[in-house]
Amino acid sequence: MNQNMKDFDVVVLGGGPAGITAAISAARNGAKTLLVERYGFLGGMSTAALVYPWMTFHSASGQQVIKGLAQEIVERLQARNGSPGHLRDTIGFTYSLTPYHPEIYKVVAFEMLEEAGVEVMLHTSAIDVITEQEKIKGVKLYNKSGTTLLQGKFFIDATGDADIAYMSGAPWEQGNSNHKVQPMTMKFRMKGVKLDKVKQYMLQNRDQFYEKTLIDQLDELPLTAIAGFYKLWEEAKLSIPREGVLFFTGPAEDEVLINVSRVSGLDPTNAQDLTQAEYEGRKQVLELEKFFKEYIPGFEQASISEVGSQIGVRETRRIIGQYVLNGIDVLDARRFPDVIARSGYPIDIHNPEGKGITANFIREGGAYDIPYRCIVPQRIKNLLLAGRCISTTHEAQATTRLTPSCMAIGQAAGTAAAIAVAVNCNNIEVPIDELQRRLTEQHAELGLTREE
Repeated sequence: MNQNMKDFDVVVLGGGPAGITAAISAARNGAKTLLVERYGFLGGMSTAALVYPWMTFHSASGQQVIKGLAQEIVERLQARNGSPGHLRDTIGFTYSLTPYHPEIYKVVAFEMLEEAGVEVMLHTSAIDVITEQEKIKGVKLYNKSGTTLLQGKFFIDATGDADIAYMSGAPWEQGNSNHKVQPMTMKFRMKGVKLDKVKQYMLQNRDQFYEKTLIDQLDELPLTAIAGFYKLWEEAKLSIPREGVLFFTGPAEDEVLINVSRVSGLDPTNAQDLTQAEYEGRKQVLELEKFFKEYIPGFEQASISEVGSQIGVRETRRIIGQYVLNGIDVLDARRFPDVIARSGYPIDIHNPEGKGITANFIREGGAYDIPYRCIVPQRIKNLLLAGRCISTTHEAQATTRLTPSCMAIGQAAGTAAAIAVAVNCNNIEVPIDELQRRLTEQHAELGLTREE
C-alpha cells in the first residue's frame, strides 16, 4: 500500500453534480479539499449516463428556487456557449429545463474546482472505509498507482449509491415497500433529426401527446421536450414497458436525447444485476433506433450519435439520517427551520415493477424545503451526504434525486463540512444559523425571510 494521504480538511467522494458543488463550496469556505472520482471525467450521471437536460431550477409557478453554485455553473456554461440557460419545458411537466453540452460541462466543472483550489483525483475508486468511535478515520482508495489510505477531517458521500456511508456502517434502506428500485435507463442521442417535422406532427395530432404539452405556444417557444407519440408507440409493439416516447432537443440543432429504454427488476448495487442491465439497455437502444427511424416523423434519416458510458441509475441506497423527508413534506411544500436547499420538482416515480410513471405535483405550484438533518447520517459523526442518497423515503427521493436539487444539496454539504472543520464540531452540531448565513451570502435560495 502506498503511504497515507493526509492534511485534507474535507474529502468529497464522487465527482457528479453534487460532488462538484460540494467540493467547490468546501474550498471556497476555507477548507483544504480533495475530490475523488472513479471515471476519467467529471459530471456523474449528467455526463456518464447522459442525464439531460437539468430539471428544474424553478417551481411550477415559475419562481426560481435553486440558485447559488448551480446557477453559477449555468452562467459559466452560457459564457462558453455550453447552455442556452433556462428554457420552458414544452412538455409542461415542469416550468423549466436547462439544456447543456456535457463536454463543455466537464471542462467548466474542472476549471471551477481548480479556481477554488480543490485537488482532484480521477480514475480512483473507494474500496473500503476505516471507522473508529463513530468517525471515519480513513478511506482506502484504488487507482493505477495502487492502493492508498486517504485520511481527512470530514467526508462527503456524493457517490450516488451511498458507497461511503454504507461501508462506514451508517443505516440505510432501498426501494419501495417491496425493496424494488426505480428502473434504469440507457440514454442515447440521435443526430439528423428534422424537428420541424416533429413539431408539425404534434400540431396535427394533439391527442397523441402528454396532456400538459404547450402545443398552443410552440410557435413562440423553442421546442425543448416531447412526450407522447402514443399511437405510434402502440402500433410498434416494442418489448420495452413504456406507454410512449420521451426525448429532449439538443445540444446540436438536429440532435435529440432519447429517454425511453427501461430496465426493471434489477438492483444497481449488485454487480451481476448491473452487468445484465448494461447489456439489456444497449440492446434496447438498437431496438429504439430502428423504431424511431421507421415510425417517428423527422427521424427517417437520423442515426445514433452517442450512447451513455453507463446505464442511468435513478435510485439505490438511501441513508437513514437525522430526519427522513417524506412525500407529504414534498407535496405540502413544507418549510423547515434548518432548510439548506429547496426544490420545485414534482414526485416522479418510474414504476419499479412494470409500466407507467406516477406523478404528484407540489401544492399550489410551490417548492419544498430540504432540511439539514437529511444530509446528516445516523452513527457517523464526520460524514455528510450529498445527492440522491440523502435521507428520504422512496417517494421523496423521486424528486430530491434530480440534478439541480443535488447541486443545491452539494453546495450546502460542502459549506457545512467546512464550518464543522473550522469550529471542530460533529456533523449534527454545525450551527444552522451560520450555515444558512453563508449559503445566503453564496446566493443560495433558501426562501428565508428576515424574521426567520
